[in-house]
Amino acid sequence: MLQQIDAGRERAGTVIGRPRAGNMPAMVDDSAARSAPRAGFFQRLKQKLHRGLGLGVALDWIAGRKLDETVVAELEDQLLLADVGIETAERIVAGLRKRLGRDTVQDAEGARAALRETLAELLRPRAKPLVIPRGGKPFLVLMIGVNGSGKTTTIGKLARRYKSEGLKVMLAAGDTYRAAAIEQLQAWGERNAVPVVAQQPGADSAAVIYDALQAAEARGIDIVLADTAGRLHNQAGLMQELAKVVRVAGRLDPHAPHERMLVLDASLGQNAVNQALQFHQAIGLTGITMTKLDGGGKGGVLLTIADRLDVPFRYVGVGEDAADLDVFDAEQFATALVQPGG
Repeated sequence: MLQQIDAGRERAGTVIGRPRAGNMPAMVDDSAARSAPRAGFFQRLKQKLHRGLGLGVALDWIAGRKLDETVVAELEDQLLLADVGIETAERIVAGLRKRLGRDTVQDAEGARAALRETLAELLRPRAKPLVIPRGGKPFLVLMIGVNGSGKTTTIGKLARRYKSEGLKVMLAAGDTYRAAAIEQLQAWGERNAVPVVAQQPGADSAAVIYDALQAAEARGIDIVLADTAGRLHNQAGLMQELAKVVRVAGRLDPHAPHERMLVLDASLGQNAVNQALQFHQAIGLTGITMTKLDGGGKGGVLLTIADRLDVPFRYVGVGEDAADLDVFDAEQFATALVQPGG
């Protein structure tokens, strides 16, 4: 039987959080949320990426040398060690050579600036904030990812973020394989004072999300963040089940799920790339969030994914706190990768 848990004290007809004034825009665009705290976020990102070394390609050693085959090989080796794939590393080096030419590099700062622009050029097409319509049917975000990727924690952070923007938020406990996953999502609902729709462990995930969409439409909810089981990306049966969730959601709204967001653990390196490719092939991703950039990864995996998949990057995370998740910014991220953190 459906359990709908109203976490917090939401009264009928009351919007939790900031009042929604009549002159507010019809859409919520996270690019508008790029306020002063963002500088602090990307400073923390720069510090945490491989303990402040970014890609580990500071380029101090390149001053006074030509971009000959020896230097190019050294640079490609450093990129590979920073979780950048082979083809992407070659593309980056080609862009750097185009900017610097083949003459002697005069100073490391100029080389870093050229590398930063090369990386930003690769990342810019993927830097697309998630835009959430106001009004109409609930906007369903299907959160996807393997166990341990930080998926449920990301849901909690996003719930807080969207609520602070004046949206009415609901959570759906679609990971029915683990009772702990349901309890964790309910805890996030209580913490953020947003309702959670859940069923008993072992229930059909698609049914839970279908019920959540029905409840959300009845209550005028703006956005539903739906958890899913931590599927192993190489298990065809579980991928098929995820595809079923997509089909069932489409029965209520042919455009649902409106966002199919994959949450990836940056510390997995090239395994994260493989996950992204296989999930995209299975259900067609519309967004990617990269977590745990403070967990030992150097961030190069984002470069490879940007090079291989035409899927927007939505958010990046560097820790457990709500403030440790922010909208992906190509310029800031490229800077954090290249410049040593302070």
